[in-house]
Amino acid sequence: MKNFPRISIIIPTLNEERYIAQCLDSILEATYSKEKMEVIVVDGMSQDRTREIVQAYHEKYSSIHLLENQDSYTPVGMNLGINASKGEYIFILSAHAQYDSDYFMKLVENIDADCVGGVLVTDVKNENEKSSAIKEVLMHRFGVGNASFRTGSDKVKLVDTVAFGCYRRSTFEKYGLFDEKLIRNQDIELNKRIINGGGKIYLIPEVTCTYFAREDFMALAKNNYANGFWNILTAYYTKTLNSLSLRHFVPLLFVLSLIIPLIGSLILPKILWIALFSLVSYLSLVIIISFRIKNSSNTIRYLIMSFLTLHLSYGWGSLMGIFSLLKKMLKGK
Repeated sequence: MKNFPRISIIIPTLNEERYIAQCLDSILEATYSKEKMEVIVVDGMSQDRTREIVQAYHEKYSSIHLLENQDSYTPVGMNLGINASKGEYIFILSAHAQYDSDYFMKLVENIDADCVGGVLVTDVKNENEKSSAIKEVLMHRFGVGNASFRTGSDKVKLVDTVAFGCYRRSTFEKYGLFDEKLIRNQDIELNKRIINGGGKIYLIPEVTCTYFAREDFMALAKNNYANGFWNILTAYYTKTLNSLSLRHFVPLLFVLSLIIPLIGSLILPKILWIALFSLVSYLSLVIIISFRIKNSSNTIRYLIMSFLTLHLSYGWGSLMGIFSLLKKMLKGK
């Protein structure tokens, strides 16, 4: 690309000292012209060394800037970064990832749409049997559904959402910024808003980045509980289910298939068999898949535990989201 358009890279952060340096290094190693690139890290008042690390990069590289997001919430940070940016094209990235050297070049070259994105490759920083099992589960269709940005494609294709996409500035001017009420799913909601407004989003399969997953079951459960919880609140705040897909609610259906028969069995004991059937069917499928994806760096036990942690925490989060929603409705909020 001879004439580089100016790009802005927005990275919202909160306590990312383990990941931010590796993220920034990958951006600095990009083939894109550094003179036409600005990096805006918007920090949500981190309590670790995140801001100190970013400030050190700023002192060395004038293209890297640090802004404060006193509200801490991710969509607020994204919008602060967009409003402060000057680029013709805007990338919304994660500090939890590192980006291939041609990531920015290839997405800008292929942005014949409102937004384009690449394929997300999951990895862990510290690999052991447990973290390796979590990584495998987060890359499998049964673990995370059929989202194209995770599973990939053999050709450029229209999709409903992408991760860490490249947007035209005009896209935000036409469809608006990220919904600041949404602590999670703000990118999914915006992308669905673009599509519902007649816009287009493309997956560019030759473009990849590496996302570093949580490495223990507690962190995995905490993250996916929040994802499940915010699926329900996303529907509530946006007044529509259009921004979400069926895959977002499958874990909730699984958890309900266990809880409802269990409660119902207090009145009609035979109903308990429904819960047992659901659990045995799920575990059988998990065991079969675990044997298929097992490799030298993980174990069947950790694979099964990873699937269970992922799906149960996600589904339980969605159920708690329903209770939270009912509470809000009773209070008239």
